[in-house]
Amino acid sequence: MSDQLDDLERRIDELRAGVRKAMRVRDGATARVLRAELRSAERAWDALVSGGPPGPAGTGKEEPPRLVTVREQVHQGLRLLGACAQPRLIVAVSDAFFGGTIRSGQLTSLRRDEERSFRSSPFGRPYYLCAALTDRLSPARGLLTLSAWPLERRVVGPLSPRVDFLTCAIAVARREAENEADEERAGRLLVRMARNIPGATDGALGAPDPGRVIEAARAELRVHAERDTRDRAELAQRAAAQLGEAARLFGAATLSTIKKETTK
Repeated sequence: MSDQLDDLERRIDELRAGVRKAMRVRDGATARVLRAELRSAERAWDALVSGGPPGPAGTGKEEPPRLVTVREQVHQGLRLLGACAQPRLIVAVSDAFFGGTIRSGQLTSLRRDEERSFRSSPFGRPYYLCAALTDRLSPARGLLTLSAWPLERRVVGPLSPRVDFLTCAIAVARREAENEADEERAGRLLVRMARNIPGATDGALGAPDPGRVIEAARAELRVHAERDTRDRAELAQRAAAQLGEAARLFGAATLSTIKKETTK
């Protein structure tokens, strides 16, 4: 498995470099082809690190269970949610759907570690856990995203917290409906989320119907989505024009940040 991961990581690095080169020379067609290959390679990498299939056919052997790191568990949670999320929600999702072992306190320094890793070896990893960006293009406190997502999904405007909450609720309800969860933990999580969505519950005790939660969340999303999409597109354009590669992932330094660093 380690050899396969090494090969995939080398291929991912090559594809990332190829995409950047194609974009620099404004070769959109080549960039699209390489990005499609990149997504496929990243999915293959995810499949390997997320438990993966049994060992080679015909051997009769299975690979031993591997320890899933905190970083990988956060990655799993964010991929399921599909939107910027706070650590406590990521922890709850990991616990309910992946048998996770992480705790919110473990995520405190994670983003800083990711930024240090990126600055020491840019794009040396297939993905980074990074900060959502505010309208000031600074890192949003307590909101994590994935570097593989486009800028429009990693910036937050005035309506974005609500839109992202509804998006996450739909993802949680859909996953529970597929019966791929710890029923008790997933039920508790869905109850907490449904209480904050008008029409998502019928007032009865117990976990709400996932289909009802999805329908109610989508109904409210239709109210906010157009404005939020427009706001995020404007923020993404600003970020792309004004920020370097690292700042697009981890945010621009604020005056308070600079002051803290200069006084150390």
